[in-house]
Amino acid sequence: MPATDQPQRPALASSMTAAEFSRWYWLKTELADFARSQGLSASGGKEQITERISAMLDGRLQPSLPAEKRSTKQLAGPLTVDTTVPKGQRCSQLLRAWFTEQLGPGFHFDAHMRDFFAAGDGTATLADALTHWHETRNAAVPEIGRQFELNQFTRTWFAEHPAGTREQMHAAWQVHRSLPVDLRP
Repeated sequence: MPATDQPQRPALASSMTAAEFSRWYWLKTELADFARSQGLSASGGKEQITERISAMLDGRLQPSLPAEKRSTKQLAGPLTVDTTVPKGQRCSQLLRAWFTEQLGPGFHFDAHMRDFFAAGDGTATLADALTHWHETRNAAVPEIGRQFELNQFTRTWFAEHPAGTREQMHAAWQVHRSLPVDLRP
């Protein structure tokens, strides 16, 4: 389809249908601003805000808001391999520094490590976390969630264009996101 024949993304408006709304890519900030202007909650992730707007446009009942997470006690230094990881521990700068000290500058909180901490029940130790790190180095890369559409696009684009630059990828992303979902490759 020539560029001039491509449909233009409509303005986000309460008069559009949920089907038309879901055809287009929207930034989370656009969704949050629109939700507020319509008296909807703008809290939560992009998927939750999108679902609230879609329900409003369709005249459906609003999905219930998730219960607020309670803050939990977080680790404080000094850390050792015997330190027990409390339930709800976040991937903090303190932990990052400790893991970097143990594993070297190549350490990062990848999906496997983030999942380890998210699934923690308060019985694992930092030694268990180190073991998990080593055991998951050759594990398959987990699927990227729908809410991270740019990340999905980036991974796919660089797999298809290994010699491509970030600038080329961003230009391709701008074209991709300007198309309605049903016209994307």
